[in-house]
Amino acid sequence: MRLVVRVIEARGLPATDAVGPRDPYARAQLGKQRAKTKVLRKTLSPAWDEEFAFRVGDLRDQLLVSVLHEDRYFSDDVLGQVKVPLTAVLDADNRTLGTQWYQLQPKSKKAKLKDCGEICLTISLSQNLSEETAALAHWASDDLASNSDKSAELVKGSSLPNIPIEVSTAVSESDEIEVIKEDKSNGGPSFVNKLYQIFKPKDTEAPAPSLSNLDSSPDVLEETPSTSSQSPEKQDQEASASMTFDELLKAFGSRHEGKEMPENLSGGVLLDQVYAVAPSDLNTHLFSPSSDFLQLLAEIQGTTGLEIQQWRLENDGEILNRVVSYTKAPTKLVKAVKATEDMTYLKADGEMFAVLASASTPEVPFGNNFRVEVLTCIMPGPELPDDEKSSRLVVSWRLNFLQSTMMKSMIENGARQGLKDNYAQFSELLARTFRPVDAKDTTDSNEVLSSVQPEQESDWKLAFRIFGNFTLLSSVFAFVYVSAHIILANPSIIQGLEFPGLDLPDSAGEVVVCGVLVLQGQRVLNMIGRFIQAKRQRGDHGVKAQGDGWLLTVALIEGTNLAATKSSGFSDPYVVFTCNGKTKTSSIKFHTLEPQWNEIFEFDAMEDPPSVMEIDVYDFDGPFDEVASLGHAEVNFLKYNISELADIWIPLKGKLAQACQSKLHLRIFLNNTRGTQIVKDYLDKMEKEVGKKIAVRSPHANLAFQKIFSLPPEEFLINDFTCHLKRKMLTQGRLFLSPRIFGFYTNLFGHKTKFFFLWEDIEEILVVPATLASMGSPSLVIILRKGKGIDAKHGAKQLDSEGRLKFHFQSFVSFNVAHKTIMALWKARSLTPEQKVQLVEEESETEDFQNEEGINSHEHF
Repeated sequence: MRLVVRVIEARGLPATDAVGPRDPYARAQLGKQRAKTKVLRKTLSPAWDEEFAFRVGDLRDQLLVSVLHEDRYFSDDVLGQVKVPLTAVLDADNRTLGTQWYQLQPKSKKAKLKDCGEICLTISLSQNLSEETAALAHWASDDLASNSDKSAELVKGSSLPNIPIEVSTAVSESDEIEVIKEDKSNGGPSFVNKLYQIFKPKDTEAPAPSLSNLDSSPDVLEETPSTSSQSPEKQDQEASASMTFDELLKAFGSRHEGKEMPENLSGGVLLDQVYAVAPSDLNTHLFSPSSDFLQLLAEIQGTTGLEIQQWRLENDGEILNRVVSYTKAPTKLVKAVKATEDMTYLKADGEMFAVLASASTPEVPFGNNFRVEVLTCIMPGPELPDDEKSSRLVVSWRLNFLQSTMMKSMIENGARQGLKDNYAQFSELLARTFRPVDAKDTTDSNEVLSSVQPEQESDWKLAFRIFGNFTLLSSVFAFVYVSAHIILANPSIIQGLEFPGLDLPDSAGEVVVCGVLVLQGQRVLNMIGRFIQAKRQRGDHGVKAQGDGWLLTVALIEGTNLAATKSSGFSDPYVVFTCNGKTKTSSIKFHTLEPQWNEIFEFDAMEDPPSVMEIDVYDFDGPFDEVASLGHAEVNFLKYNISELADIWIPLKGKLAQACQSKLHLRIFLNNTRGTQIVKDYLDKMEKEVGKKIAVRSPHANLAFQKIFSLPPEEFLINDFTCHLKRKMLTQGRLFLSPRIFGFYTNLFGHKTKFFFLWEDIEEILVVPATLASMGSPSLVIILRKGKGIDAKHGAKQLDSEGRLKFHFQSFVSFNVAHKTIMALWKARSLTPEQKVQLVEEESETEDFQNEEGINSHEHF
């Protein structure tokens, strides 16, 4: 039997002037079992809406619900509490008290504050027939009448709604007589009569059965007609057994129409993957009783003793759940332990499914203090190119502590790592049946780009929009006015320093008018010159990419909230894209702060995968004037998901851009046209630089590498080395080298340190000779460019005087191989051809100098 308590909300909680709003949470306790809600900050009317279930062991227990204020420095304060006896729940209709408001009472009678507020609770009892049958079988196998203490234990430990008659055959005739005598000596009804009176149906008044009325023959006894009525729970169980899995889902879904999908649990996401299968088929494969998925997963993980109960509807179709029990395989730290999962459907409407599993492992250390909850959500995925259905599977988790413990952080770290390992195997097994969908497959770049059409605007319309302003109109009026004046005026008399053909202004007013006309004419000519030059700069859009390798396609859609740099309150913006040393320039949009480009740029195929694309937005101000920057941005292909780049708004950086909150709307696609051949070609090139064979890593090693640093699937591992990271203290870990990143990772007793930066971010690599401090091994000092590698700042030893991050690595097993590999990758990614030639010359001079020293020392000896 379970006691289900739903803590909904509280109101009118006490507050003092010194404390003000509280940080309340509720704690429910039944016997030694405890559970608590989340803490809500700064409120006197908290709304928790959380549900807990307790196993009932003694009908004389009381449910204690307390509301406490979380104190970060001292023990938590009890704001009020309420006690509800189990007998009150048993005597209620349908064994539920419903939803009620309960007056909170002070913890102590001596407390000065009597008004502690109210709390809203829903309290009910539900039956678990499998547990009750096992308890009664255990009861029947004992010597029931050996002494009065055992009889007392029987009454205390039993909470059974119905007694299966089959177990009565295990009771001997002498046992029955002793039990009857003991009941009579106590002057009260027998234990069986008590239970029958508590749980008997409301519409029957037949007398309760007693052990004295039972036949002790070995044959199975049958119930009399007066006791043949079944409890609602038993009826639900029989109805569930006669229904198929699909019928159970339909019956459950009809009672929960319109219910929203639950949010991901607070512990984090364990799996987020799209599969090429319909949501209903994926749900059937994972949770149907006829599926063998759990059995196969148990074989892979070494789990034994797997027992899967049938799904069943409870509470008149409100709850659909089942219980799964198994024995987890032993690990290096923990022996084999038994676990029980209580799975409950939260949503099932045919398209979206949500299943919450609460796992208990009482045999592990502190196992009674927590429950591991895992939420599995199945939702419709994106459309695939061939009209194939897809499903998005999201698995999240959290740890629900029933009691506080000092080992909380250690338990969380252990549970997190164990779940990650388990769901890595889970995803691998699922991928054998259903094809995982890559983000590239969900977005057809040709269809997306076909909708991008450049804005068509005639030259006359554009000219009218640009030159239809006061400056040009006033200049034209002045030109016509002066021309008419020249035609109508008579020739003036030559005077002063004038001579025929030269007519100088005769007054200060004429000088001012001439100056204004000249300046106005200059402005008009500049406007016409800028317009003609800008029309010639059509941009690089529409040019098809050439070559085979990494193809980068960028669709520039529009910009918004660009900064105004001209006196007219507008700008003439254009965009420059730079990637792997190649640039693409857009056309110029005149006289606007909300430009619409709709232009497509294709970069020629690149041998190396691009790491970063730089974006600069400029204001065009003539062919000879210095351009003004309207903002800049950077797209890091290692930190963005391909699906995210398919349609993204990128905020611009810079003083003007950040003040105006400027953004660009882009669609970016990165494709590899050479497949796995490009990996082999890249490794062959690195082998020539390093002078050592580099083996191709397995898919499993590449997948683990990508998961550690959250990298896209096209990034592959080249080599890794064991070393020490030198900060205040030495930290042992591993260096991971790939075509685009330099990464470091370590996991010491659950404390992880990981970071990576791009090869392009490195400005200089120094070799420090071996010293006693470096344990007789040379060290590598890597210096980043100023302002680069901010995300990896926690791994740097120091910040030099120029504001550059410096990283120290030492204690390599093979320093020469590590140094050559790092230098080769750095030169391939970040150095210009001139820098590469200079570096080769410096290395050759160093080798010649070392050779000369060796020859001189040999001649000396």
